[in-house]
Amino acid sequence: MGRGRQGRKRFWRWRSNPLRRRDDIAEAWVVLAVWILVLVGGTIVGLAAAHATASTLDRQRADRHSVPAVLLADVPRPTSGKWSSGDKDLAKVRWRAPDGSVRVDRTLVTVGLRAGTRVVVWEDARGTLVTEPPGPTEATLEAAVMGGFAALALAGSVCATGALVRRRLDQRRMAGWDREWDLVGPKWGHRTG
Repeated sequence: MGRGRQGRKRFWRWRSNPLRRRDDIAEAWVVLAVWILVLVGGTIVGLAAAHATASTLDRQRADRHSVPAVLLADVPRPTSGKWSSGDKDLAKVRWRAPDGSVRVDRTLVTVGLRAGTRVVVWEDARGTLVTEPPGPTEATLEAAVMGGFAALALAGSVCATGALVRRRLDQRRMAGWDREWDLVGPKWGHRTG
């Protein structure tokens, strides 16, 4: 008994009803469109963003490679008041670029190393120092997170737009009810208050 009534309440916007107005039908279509866009569009956008992120990170792993470098100065442990990024600090290193030229630049290296220590740095095809690309597991996780954020962004914007449209429909309904009450109300007798 309860299921039938609940089913009828759930789809009340789609039932034939003499009191149903055009704005009620419009609201039903808006709600349906919002749900379809959130579910289908969110899935498509999320998968596309995840695929694009994974492709970019795969390309980074293919384009970047590690090379040996020599530390040019000692890397002291930071004092307690100095900002530090954990166990790494910026230091000058020297390495040989793919074209054979010797390059010098600054990169993050482990603190406590002495000048002349061999370290591993990452470079791109032009010989410019770059960060180490994420591993396959990190890339998969990052792609999933980016896909999720893209899906949530789409869902949020669609739901906000749907809420604005429904608010406007509610305002139109209230204005219509006020107009109709102004026509019918005086026929029912005197007004109080």
